[in-house]
Amino acid sequence: MKQESLEKSPLRPYDPILLKIIPPLAALLIKLLMLSWRVIKVEGKQNEIAALAQSGRRVLYATWHQRMAFQHRRLGVRNLIIMVSQSRDGEYAARLVRWLGFQEMRGSSTRGGLRALRQLAQKIRDGASGGMLADGPLGPPRVAKMGSVIIARNAQAPIIPIVWGADRCWTFNSWDRFLIPKPFSRVIIYYGEPIRIPLSDRGKHLEKHRLLLEKTLNQGARWCDEHFGPERPWRKTGP
Repeated sequence: MKQESLEKSPLRPYDPILLKIIPPLAALLIKLLMLSWRVIKVEGKQNEIAALAQSGRRVLYATWHQRMAFQHRRLGVRNLIIMVSQSRDGEYAARLVRWLGFQEMRGSSTRGGLRALRQLAQKIRDGASGGMLADGPLGPPRVAKMGSVIIARNAQAPIIPIVWGADRCWTFNSWDRFLIPKPFSRVIIYYGEPIRIPLSDRGKHLEKHRLLLEKTLNQGARWCDEHFGPERPWRKTGP
């Protein structure tokens, strides 16, 4: 039984020690870096204000995995509940987001996903605000998955699309070309119009909302990037 339990655990023998060191240290570095970033423009802020007022702050924020870094500064103070994978990397991410002011709900498209979707929808119905990475933890990049749409429908809460762009970024050669603004970067933020999903919608009607979320986030990311220059790459290149 003990061997079976070990095989099911995604952690390695040295992870418990690293989990006590890396997440708080990374959170401290991120917070220090955030202090140097300067927001110079916010587009569509009225969309967020209206959605929060109409829903009693019961909303679901959605963004791309690539644009996750700055969201800690913008939304961390709101104690959002976000979904985090049950993988080994997800354990590090869960510890990190706690240090950055979020709550986490564990689950992904491969492990515990349906249960986590239901639990997050219930939390939002009960009055919380949630957050989702619309393209999930593994992509494909900038293609919205159905999870955000299902949560918003079941919670009867609007989706608030939010993305950002910066004049200077580090760009990782990851599957989504993950972005982190460099020190003293200028940042702009884009809020799309809230997406409301009737409780009765199923099948092709849900797909319509998924496509709208994907289109809105991509338009917003493009708009932010082109404020400073060409659109930033968002697919991994090379081997």
